[in-house]
Amino acid sequence: MLRLRDIGWTVGGATIVDSVSLDVHEGEFLAFIGPNGAGKTSLFNLVSGINRASRGTIELDGADITGEAAYARARRGLGRTFQTSSLWPGMTVADHVELAAQAADGGSYRVWRRADGYPEQVAEVLARTELAHRADTPADVLSHGEKRKLELAVLLVGEPRLMLLDEPMAGVSAEEVPALTALIRSLHRDEHRTVLMVEHHMDVLLGLADRLAVMHHGTLLALDTPQAVMDDATVQQAYLGEEL
Repeated sequence: MLRLRDIGWTVGGATIVDSVSLDVHEGEFLAFIGPNGAGKTSLFNLVSGINRASRGTIELDGADITGEAAYARARRGLGRTFQTSSLWPGMTVADHVELAAQAADGGSYRVWRRADGYPEQVAEVLARTELAHRADTPADVLSHGEKRKLELAVLLVGEPRLMLLDEPMAGVSAEEVPALTALIRSLHRDEHRTVLMVEHHMDVLLGLADRLAVMHHGTLLALDTPQAVMDDATVQQAYLGEEL
């Protein structure tokens, strides 16, 4: 589904991502781990079109998307969440999802809300992410876990087939992690979406990922099953003194 070949990104003479090549199969859950600054988010930025690769090629479903803008990649079915929340504090949960739905519909910002409630597409996504009861709640009063669910709702209304999730557990309380993990697992397994995820919670990843990719100094250090990666002497050496 996704193919990266010799992807590199250089900024001001500094190499941030260095010759990364990998294949992601349709329906796979591939998780990325590595210390801060290893290049994980930078690689996501290149795949999603936030930044342009300095070299290499990116293919989605066999089409070369290396030079395409982020919105064009989104229309091909590639969706993305970010480490840092970009929600509008005073806007309600439903308004966030409606705005995303309108954008996914080509940016036609007509009045969507019906007299008898929200559009069916919006209502379905709110129910799917367990936010229907928070539809009229402003985003700034949500818990961190609910905010992450709202970010997923904004993503899902665009019907992505390939989802890039960048640290979805960041800031989420220990009590909310299981429910958010279950939601992500369901989106992958029940709805057959392909998922790439950056995360530091190894206990979460071990229960979700088919394969682990280890980033180190901008390079792909290892790519294998979770157990094989954890047993890899090279990975252990790179992480000496650090918690995986």
